[in-house]
Amino acid sequence: RDRAQGRIPAVVFSQGLLEKNPSNRSPSRKQILTTERKQIRSIIKSVQLPFFCSTRFQLQIRAGSGSSVLLESGTIHRDDESGKILNLVFVWADEGTELKVDVPVVFKGLEDCPGLKKGGYFKVIRSSLKFQCPAEHIPQKIEVDVSKLDIDDRVLMHDIEVHPSMKLLSKNESMPICKIAPTYIENPEPI
Repeated sequence: RDRAQGRIPAVVFSQGLLEKNPSNRSPSRKQILTTERKQIRSIIKSVQLPFFCSTRFQLQIRAGSGSSVLLESGTIHRDDESGKILNLVFVWADEGTELKVDVPVVFKGLEDCPGLKKGGYFKVIRSSLKFQCPAEHIPQKIEVDVSKLDIDDRVLMHDIEVHPSMKLLSKNESMPICKIAPTYIENPEPI
């Protein structure tokens, strides 16, 4: 019914509900609401995917408590065939709250990369990184400069500089995020 009226159902909850172990789950402030499709389209257009899921929004809830509360974007569920947004999932992001968030990685400096100028090709291994950090320090994206990489060079997870309060959630911080791979040309058959 809400969708037919141009609204999108949404749920806002605390991240504690995502804990796999039920004994670790914190009490939840779960709120079910609807949003205007026009507003969500406008936000998605202004923020651009995939940054929507690591962006904090000011939320004003009408006809209820919790007005003007910051929240972190979560998930957009879409219809497989039409691509229309079916519903949204958000996480409360009160200042000081530690949240786990996937932050998109954006690569810059490709036009100046010596390895690419020599004929190598750019290979993205990780397009996002998972961090635990205070809500007020969630970056919308992480920029990685590749302008100095040569063939066979790579950028590792632990090479990324972020705010000191951010903790990378990876078992192996020496995993590469991207690399400049050589282009191998097979030797032609002798004549």
